[in-house]
Amino acid sequence: MGLVVILAADLRDWTVPGMSETPGTPSNYQPNYPPPPYQNAGYNYQPAGQPECKKTAAGILALLLGGLGVHKFYLGYTKEGVLQILLTVGTCGFGSVVSLVEGITYLTKNDQEFVETYQLRKKGWF
Repeated sequence: MGLVVILAADLRDWTVPGMSETPGTPSNYQPNYPPPPYQNAGYNYQPAGQPECKKTAAGILALLLGGLGVHKFYLGYTKEGVLQILLTVGTCGFGSVVSLVEGITYLTKNDQEFVETYQLRKKGWF
């Protein structure tokens, strides 16, 4: 009798492959909410039609490498990036002050305002 109780206690945590953890729940049950990122790394949590916010990365790039226009290229502004490089070279580096102001502006805006201004409406400067 004691052996049966020990076996039953050991089997309590054991599950058969294909069986659900909860009794009465089918093994192919799919919940209505998205899986956590560690289960499906390719899943995008952004709403449809809403681009991912690049505010922090663009702001840091503007502060550190702004004279080279890296933040402009990161946001998809190729023409403005080339103009930033020419401005920096043409003014012997003083054109990078524009990038410092842009970096501070990027980082002080909230996420929604940044996405609307710089990613959806494509405002190139300030």
